[in-house]
Amino acid sequence: MMILITGGAGFIGSAVIRHIIENTNDTIVNVDCLTYAGNLESLTTISDNERYNFVQADICDAKVMEKVFEQYQPTAIMHLAAESHVDRSIDGPAAFIQTNIVGTFTLLEAARSYWGALPEDKKHAFRFHHISTDEVYGDLEGTEDLFTEETSYEPSSPYSASKASSDHLVRAWNRTYGFPVIVTNCSNNYGPYHFPEKLIPHVILNALDAKPLPIYGDGSQIRDWLYVEDHARALYKVATEGAVGETYNIGGHNEKKNIEVVETLCAILDELKPISDNLAFASSSLVNYNELITFVKDRPGHDIRYAIDASKIDKELGWVPEESFETGIRKTVEWYLNNENWWKRVLSGEYQLERIGDK
Repeated sequence: MMILITGGAGFIGSAVIRHIIENTNDTIVNVDCLTYAGNLESLTTISDNERYNFVQADICDAKVMEKVFEQYQPTAIMHLAAESHVDRSIDGPAAFIQTNIVGTFTLLEAARSYWGALPEDKKHAFRFHHISTDEVYGDLEGTEDLFTEETSYEPSSPYSASKASSDHLVRAWNRTYGFPVIVTNCSNNYGPYHFPEKLIPHVILNALDAKPLPIYGDGSQIRDWLYVEDHARALYKVATEGAVGETYNIGGHNEKKNIEVVETLCAILDELKPISDNLAFASSSLVNYNELITFVKDRPGHDIRYAIDASKIDKELGWVPEESFETGIRKTVEWYLNNENWWKRVLSGEYQLERIGDK
């Protein structure tokens, strides 16, 4: 297959590309405009592979997208390009409307035009896989409820509202035009190459630098945590085996309160990088990392609980996560301890200084 992946320099997108190049014979064209969250250094392990191609482009640019389709002739699209940080969406929602809604519309139209001109056999095989989030569902009220593929949408933030809008566009293109789409909604991802402003890497790196570990409210918010490499396997399986018009929820079966996540990270760091061995604490009297935990004012519209029912993808496609939270979170901490060069270049902004064009 020739798979066009949008947002492939991002956290989840780069994991998908690494998985495909390392485990299949498929060819990739990665289309990414390289905003702050796009980092080509997350792809250095496969960037020289002859089956990998990169195009720096904005999915909102219709003419450029038409040229990409014409040049690379994809057999499938995996659409991951999105603005995705809730706090940023609260401070500046315009970029989320532009990328997540207008960008998805522009990509859908370019893809539909390309698909409409394909021979019947290639037209039948073509897929547009739209990757979304469980945040479109809003809050879960009870402690036993789960998001299913039939859960109604009740987004709470500009980010989740923009993703909900893009989901509706994709499904409408299927119903109105017969365009072959598949949608997935996933729970919170974590793992290697995660942008440092997200909870887990933010806590790890703040702890290593003896900085406060801020937790919104009382830390009782519950999320289902999915190891990013498990998600990458699931996305590829859906793109290649999923049924047209269907939605698949992807979860990690790991519900944890935010405070539990932070305390777990502190305990692992106490073991792997004790404060006594950390020069950042040279003048500190602290003994354990959890002494850095600080509770801060909750953010507006903060959902309390997300939890995914991932039984459909298990039953129909045979996917289940390989990592438990305990194994995945340890691997994540170990990765950050062993890859200082990657995250230090992100924190300093150096990774943005070396942008390249078409490969």
